[in-house]
Amino acid sequence: MKTTASEPLHPDGPGPVPDTAPPLDFIREIVAEDVGSGKHGGRVATRFPPEPNGYLHIGHAKSICLNFGVAQEFGGTCNLRFDDTNPAKEDVEYVDSIIDSVRWLGFDWGDRLFHASDYFDTIYEYTVQLITDGKAYVDDQSADQIREHRGTLTEPGRESPWRNRPVEENLDLFARMKAGEFADGEKVLRAKIDMASPNFNLRDPVLYRIRHATHHRTGDTWCIYPMYDNTHAISDALEGITHSLCTLEFEDHRPLYDWVIENCPVPSRPRQIEFARLNLTYTVMSKRKLLELVQRGDVSGWDDPRMPTLVGLRRRGFTPESIRTFAARIGVAKRENLVDVALLEDAVREDLNRRAPRVLAVLRPLRVVIENYPEGQVEQVELANNPEDPSSGTRKVPFSRVLYIEQDDFREQPPPKFHRLAPGREVRLRGTYFITCTGAVKDAAGCITELRCTYDPATRAGSAPDGRKVKGTIHWVAADHALDAEVRLYDRLFTVPNPADDKSGRDYKEFLNPASLDVLSGCRVEPSLAAAAAGDRVQFERLGYFAVDPDSSADRLVFNRTVTLRDTWARIEEAQKKEKR
Repeated sequence: MKTTASEPLHPDGPGPVPDTAPPLDFIREIVAEDVGSGKHGGRVATRFPPEPNGYLHIGHAKSICLNFGVAQEFGGTCNLRFDDTNPAKEDVEYVDSIIDSVRWLGFDWGDRLFHASDYFDTIYEYTVQLITDGKAYVDDQSADQIREHRGTLTEPGRESPWRNRPVEENLDLFARMKAGEFADGEKVLRAKIDMASPNFNLRDPVLYRIRHATHHRTGDTWCIYPMYDNTHAISDALEGITHSLCTLEFEDHRPLYDWVIENCPVPSRPRQIEFARLNLTYTVMSKRKLLELVQRGDVSGWDDPRMPTLVGLRRRGFTPESIRTFAARIGVAKRENLVDVALLEDAVREDLNRRAPRVLAVLRPLRVVIENYPEGQVEQVELANNPEDPSSGTRKVPFSRVLYIEQDDFREQPPPKFHRLAPGREVRLRGTYFITCTGAVKDAAGCITELRCTYDPATRAGSAPDGRKVKGTIHWVAADHALDAEVRLYDRLFTVPNPADDKSGRDYKEFLNPASLDVLSGCRVEPSLAAAAAGDRVQFERLGYFAVDPDSSADRLVFNRTVTLRDTWARIEEAQKKEKR
């Protein structure tokens, strides 16, 4: 069951071109002005620089769409560069996942895949020049001592006792650091800038630290590794990046970025511009916290469909088009804000409404016997695959005497405005006959196990010749033809909108939602889904959008709920408002 559609491609990669051009936000205004003035020769070059120490999440998707989008819109290029300067936390697993996720999101970097480790030799040479120029020194202080001497917001930092070492001694010690003579943390190399600066990042920041760890690309060639601020600036300059787009936490680091560019013999002068990172309700966006959830077993892994990771969203059934639409809608801002996850859900709901085939499925089956329907008779009911897409055609669904409907579609004592099935009430079965409930069968505990109904053969076309109307239409599956399935219903991972910044001071894990996953076995789905493959997306009529999970097999169909139908949420919210009133 294929759900992909033929769409135009980006000039620079496989992603569909957005339906409408994104608004000219402040970053695009800056880029447009630079292009117009001929800065950088009118050239635009951006980069997406993930650290390979975890899986990408929806916040990274915003940055990916921004960097690749700006490059595409201005006829430029966007590099994919791995910031692989911390071998203790990095893994090839993360590298492979990041590459796959960026491609899945719809972008391509051509032959511009780079790693910070590509530049280790050059960064080392530039750093030796800084030492030679008296702008860097080897410090013997421990990390705690350096932190203690940094000062406060109202007090300047104190100079290291090693700050004025002779250049020759610093060069010798740095070479010996590289040769592996010292243990981790025994020495660091610091920039000599200004210990009295109001910006902490300029108070002699560390440029290199010792780390005896095997690197996934360079092996044991290096035991000293450059820090991010040093590496990032030089890598941008070596690649000819024109606009280095970073999130707001790097705003205070910009003076150091500029200092590195100004004091190293780099071939170009990129500009760093900061934008607000994405914060999404009912989740956390810190890779450290996400890793903790995985390690604690609070989720099944990085690709758990409750996670905000791209692999998790993909497994849940989100489409790359919907994520790009979401990124375009929330835009690019200069101030931090909290975005409602409902906006993301709306984006995927709209996308799947256009492309997802409709199918019949019953999650909590209630057996129905149509007593006046001929035994052994089977009809083929023709239903549209997707009313939003006439080209999707129709399919045949079997109908017979014994059916399953949803338990929620029957009430023995119906409340007001309940327009579904009840004793003596007539409803329409989706795409076929009117039926009337004539009785219910109960078990010893008084629970209803089966309904007895009759049907009106004259209503085959979905309407009655005498003009009578019914207020309710419910879905169904034929008992003898339905396939057994497991359905996983996902809800918010946390119970509060902002678990990482709760004012009560409680740990974010205390807000984990114990009802974030409900696994239903014994569900019934129409037989056309026998050919469904992992990743296929469908709409279970009246229930929501679902995706076939990779756990699914020929013997065991497994579906993940991607998102509910909009009207379902509207009904719930309205009910909640009434309760409050």
